[in-house]
Amino acid sequence: MSTSAANTSSVTVIGLGPMGRAMAGAYLDAGYQVTVWNRTASRADDLVARGAVRAATVGEALAANEVVVLSLTDYAAMYSILEPAVPALEGRVLVNLSSDTPGKAREGAAWAAKHGARHLTGGVQTPPSGIGSTEFNTYYSGPRELFEEYEDVLKVITGTDYRGEDPGLAALYYQLQMDLFWTALTAWLHTLALANANGISASEIQPYAAETLGGMGQFIDFYTPRIEAGQHSGDVERISMAVASLDHVVHTTRDSGVDPALPAALLEAFRRAAAEGYEEDSLTRLIAMFGRGTAAK
Repeated sequence: MSTSAANTSSVTVIGLGPMGRAMAGAYLDAGYQVTVWNRTASRADDLVARGAVRAATVGEALAANEVVVLSLTDYAAMYSILEPAVPALEGRVLVNLSSDTPGKAREGAAWAAKHGARHLTGGVQTPPSGIGSTEFNTYYSGPRELFEEYEDVLKVITGTDYRGEDPGLAALYYQLQMDLFWTALTAWLHTLALANANGISASEIQPYAAETLGGMGQFIDFYTPRIEAGQHSGDVERISMAVASLDHVVHTTRDSGVDPALPAALLEAFRRAAAEGYEEDSLTRLIAMFGRGTAAK
């Protein structure tokens, strides 16, 4: 770590939604001098009461510190907020923790470089309650030397997981986890709707749902080496079994007066794989099918 980075004890946080406020608070707790800016200035009131400096303008916020943490809705918000203050970007280190696509992250890094700023993409793997704890990680990507120079500053927010030089990688890893998270969470909510329709409460099904979801790690561990070896034999489970099982789920859902769209969509994917000749193969065959994007055609 360079001397300048080692002596960094101040930071600017732009964007004071729940995540941005948590980040600014973590820096205050760590003894940093913190400058904050938000479109709705009143969101900074509690932070100012704790010692943060409220910048009057974005340009003032950028000029205050070398390291600028962005916690915004997306990259479009970044452009909207920062473009009026482009001259103040020279020499800044933008730690962009806004969610967006890998392509948008690459474009954002190039835009920052054009205006004399250095850019690190970040993907935070915790809700606001986990900010300030090293039990959680944030994915980072961008120039390795930049990440290493400011890693101690980044660790105030969460632990760090550097993914590579490509600015899009942190965004990609983040979206991969969001794909898994939202799909699994929605499946649980559908399960609760089905349980409730049959007089079973959320608390009654909770231990069983937690056990099922908790056991998914074992399936991931088991299947990963087989997938990488191109092994999709149906010696453990078969697509034909999955079709029959999910068909029962769909019928149970309909019989209970619950919207069957979610399991029906999965059943359609299973049936499509069976129709392609993979009926006796493992469900892992779906990876190639999904990869072709057939559902979108």
